[in-house]
Amino acid sequence: MGRATPKRRRMRQAHRMKPCVCDSSGDDVQLELNQLTMAVFVIRKEGEGLEEPPADVGIIIEGVEVLHNLASVASACALLLGLIYALNLAYPKPLRFTFEVFQKIFMQLEQHKMSPKVQNLFGRLQSSE
Repeated sequence: MGRATPKRRRMRQAHRMKPCVCDSSGDDVQLELNQLTMAVFVIRKEGEGLEEPPADVGIIIEGVEVLHNLASVASACALLLGLIYALNLAYPKPLRFTFEVFQKIFMQLEQHKMSPKVQNLFGRLQSSE
């Protein structure tokens, strides 16, 4: 298999979850968020652990912060699915199975229309109970 081009590497990196530590101005974080196609973001202050509430939880669509100061990551995920549905958006191709798992398994919406890949995961999750 050939090597990935720089453009493809950037596209793959744009869809990864990665921590961001922001400075007091938050300029570097804003630049990172502007590059995202679709995401739930969590901003924590430097030095704070996971037991501390985040400084901000929000949603990015096409590089634009559409919601922020949300109560939790779980509510942000549910709201993101609602926005995708209400705005008739397609799932980003590299994340289509992730979003399908959120929709069909976690949210239990349209479970009868699972792709074979998600059906396989769902079956394995059920058999491990």
